[in-house]
Amino acid sequence: MKSSRLALSVTLGLGLAMSLASVPASAAPAPVADRLPASIAAYSGSAADKTNTRAFFEAVMESALSKQRVTGAQAVTVVYDASRAPTFATQIARSAQIWNSSVSNVRLVSGSNADFRYYEGNDSRGSYASTDGRGNGYIFLDYRQNQVYNSTRVTSHETGHVLGLPDHYSGPCSELMSGGGPGPSCTNAYPNAAERSRVDQLWAGALSALKKELSIKSR
Repeated sequence: MKSSRLALSVTLGLGLAMSLASVPASAAPAPVADRLPASIAAYSGSAADKTNTRAFFEAVMESALSKQRVTGAQAVTVVYDASRAPTFATQIARSAQIWNSSVSNVRLVSGSNADFRYYEGNDSRGSYASTDGRGNGYIFLDYRQNQVYNSTRVTSHETGHVLGLPDHYSGPCSELMSGGGPGPSCTNAYPNAAERSRVDQLWAGALSALKKELSIKSR
């Protein structure tokens, strides 16, 4: 996969909001506070987090593409495991449905042999997409944040990171990756036209790189 990884690294000039952390354990929901910490209100993402730019996205993409070699399907299938986030089962399923209806070059499906997983619990940083730097990634959904912000929007936003989109907190409510920037009143859980186009472009590029690699190997 080294040649594909090199091709992807050249193609994918993205900055994703990630953090280096161990997999959290589930916990009971915490009561909603009158005032959330700034990190949660902004869908936390420090400068240090962002230095780990493409790791999670590329890890998920590489895992999905390795299976693509076998299936040969026109769209890459990314498999997720939501069993460790039972509180958010509905939101996760809805988020997958939203993305599957919005883009055509990648599909999210629930199943075994997952490319990434969802977890739930309490974290002062709020919800986030994370990687351990060794190709293992997950999405963490924070109870408190999901009680204040629209939970489907939070989940769809974090899933957007898996598909290759960076945060853009200063964007309007119509922009999914603006996250918590527009405030708790924003309930939009759908990517806008530019976000849909970017995801399709990224995964079309991945498919093209894979087909080129397979073509070279078959000679």
